Amino acid sequence: MSGQVAVRLVTPDDVPALTALLAANRDHLAPWDPLRPDDYWTEGFQRHDTARLLDLHRLGGILPGVVLLKGEPVGRITVNNVVHGPFLSGDLGYWVSRHATGRGVATAAVAAMARWAFGEAGLHRLQAGTLLHNAASQRVLRKSGFTPIGVAPRYLCIAGRWQDHVLFQLLHEPGMR
Repeated sequence: MSGQVAVRLVTPDDVPALTALLAANRDHLAPWDPLRPDDYWTEGFQRHDTARLLDLHRLGGILPGVVLLKGEPVGRITVNNVVHGPFLSGDLGYWVSRHATGRGVATAAVAAMARWAFGEAGLHRLQAGTLLHNAASQRVLRKSGFTPIGVAPRYLCIAGRWQDHVLFQLLHEPGMR
């Protein structure tokens, strides 16, 4: 599967396809996402947000990616909160369309983003958090070489309530592929 999965910088041209994916996956993503305003699911909101993310990318603060399966968008993957200086770290987040889950797409996308983050972006560390009961994402992170580093109580407001998360990290190792 990994040869069919790619990650690249999101572009404004991706907005229609990603908006359609978001709308089609609204219920699928709801248990894992913050509550969203109604306009979040519109192309106008997504177009504005993509422009914002690309501005942050130009400033070095984020790596906003799109997950492609056989050249078609199937999700998003982003390294947020990029910190430079001695920390060289960022927070990984991703989602994959329901039709692409369970096929190794997320694992291949995480590996591709790690190569981008540790290569071109020059980061040393990636962190990711999952809800305690999100076994699928924990499996993806473990298969991608992430190790658990602890539990963060009431870490993020997901699905309308503050929820505990398992935190994972991946450190760049010389010679890492």
